[in-house]
Amino acid sequence: MGIGANVLLAGFKAAVGILASSMAIVLDAVNNLSDALSSVITIVGTKLSQRPADRKHPFGFGRIEYFSAIIIAVIVLSAGITSLIESVKKIFDPTEPQYTTTTLVVIVVAIVVKLVLGRYVKKKGEQLKSDALIASGSDALFDAIITLATLVSAGIMLLWGVSLDGILGALISVVIIKAGVEMLASPVNELLGTSISADFAKQIQKEVSDFEGVHGVYDLILHNYGPDVKIGSLHINVLDSLSAYDIHGLTRRISIQMYERHGIIMTVGVYAIATGENRRAELQAGVMQTLTAQKDIVQVHGFYYSEKERFLSVDVVPNLSVRDETAFVSQLTAEIQPMVPDLQVVIVVDHNYNE
Repeated sequence: MGIGANVLLAGFKAAVGILASSMAIVLDAVNNLSDALSSVITIVGTKLSQRPADRKHPFGFGRIEYFSAIIIAVIVLSAGITSLIESVKKIFDPTEPQYTTTTLVVIVVAIVVKLVLGRYVKKKGEQLKSDALIASGSDALFDAIITLATLVSAGIMLLWGVSLDGILGALISVVIIKAGVEMLASPVNELLGTSISADFAKQIQKEVSDFEGVHGVYDLILHNYGPDVKIGSLHINVLDSLSAYDIHGLTRRISIQMYERHGIIMTVGVYAIATGENRRAELQAGVMQTLTAQKDIVQVHGFYYSEKERFLSVDVVPNLSVRDETAFVSQLTAEIQPMVPDLQVVIVVDHNYNE
């Protein structure tokens, strides 16, 4: 649909723009051709992304969609930069456009078609969670705004005889460049490894916390391998009185639910909470209380103590004000060590990988 609409619009606009000597309309036609090419890239990218996983690519080819979106954004940027150069030339060497009724009708039709097409494609992209389709839909909506500006320019020319063709072309080019930069940001961030939203992280943590036997959820990490494949991991707190069989069943149920509800292949790790009246429980309470009282610590978890190994370890998540982690660990170790002079104390600095 996008290819057909854009090729027809490009043909009409190119013919009308040349007849009317309007740089803005000709550039709009070129932009429509770039949109048609973007649609071709979207189709090819989508097909390639649906290839099944193989030995070299065990998580599939879903990330090809991000490359498709990047290519589309680069095409939009190239069109915008080229348009800007030509429009600036037109400002210094202007020609007077000749608008007719046919010209204006073509412009109005183009606006309507682009609005309908843009809304349709963007809606489909959001339903399918496709960055490439969302980028194409957004680009089409920008085109409608750009063409509306061309219509305004034509009206000013007909009413007052003032030619804004070169200036309008430059403004259109800036809008195209801005759209290209914004379209580029999302897929690039996905490839770099952007954090998941705070709301989604809270939803996952709540769902896992609702399982009987879970007493805390930590270390949530998610990696996107395309719109439909996510690989993740998290840790849960469980009582040390649970058997390995019970823990196995609990983690299995969590993994199944994460996949069925969100398509996440989730690995679930375990932290043990000391129970009963013993040194391990006393140390856990004392160490956790001491560290939690620190103003620069956001979260404390993962307490581990082994009398046999003479070893005590705990994970801390510092706030953003902590720059020197080595010094921070030394400070915390100095506070904990007097509580267990006979043990090796290891403070592990953890990080929050969500917003």
